[in-house]
Amino acid sequence: MSAFSVKPVLTGDRTVLRPFTEADAEVMAEIIEDPEVVRFTGAASGELTLERLRSWYGSRSDRSDRLDLAVTDRATGELVGEVVLHEVDSEARSCTFRTLIGPRGRGRGLGTEATRLIVGYGFERLGLHRIQLEAYSSNHRALRVYEKVGFVVEGIRREVEFRDGEWVDEVLMAVLDRDWAALSATAR
Repeated sequence: MSAFSVKPVLTGDRTVLRPFTEADAEVMAEIIEDPEVVRFTGAASGELTLERLRSWYGSRSDRSDRLDLAVTDRATGELVGEVVLHEVDSEARSCTFRTLIGPRGRGRGLGTEATRLIVGYGFERLGLHRIQLEAYSSNHRALRVYEKVGFVVEGIRREVEFRDGEWVDEVLMAVLDRDWAALSATAR
């Protein structure tokens, strides 16, 4: 989907989503290493050096096959996480969504608003039909956010990973363009 070549700035009441730069690498390193982020997203594969992170975040704007945006606190400009649309299927007009919010961004509605902003952009500007995600069943905070935004549980992949001494299920969720349109109409 070539529309991912455009890297927008999306502004809400509490957050601003903006393209990443190399300068975001240090803060993202802290966020990625946060114990809760690791618990719910897994440890990074390979050695995560600052140089690798600078290269990664510095190259996000060059990628037309995905949309990675920094989540910032609108009041302070502080970087608190990321939202990503990726694994696009142009024929099906669908993609996968993922996000992570660091400790300074949690519990204030920033993740919910950031999710709404990028999902809305996907449907209203990019013409997507379906946005899907996968989340661990133990990630109750994220599952609540996704449901608030309109994602519906489509299934459970049982015991996909052994984490912290127990098997963890993975929840498959999706939101369709018509679901989003109905939710948006009632929010007005």
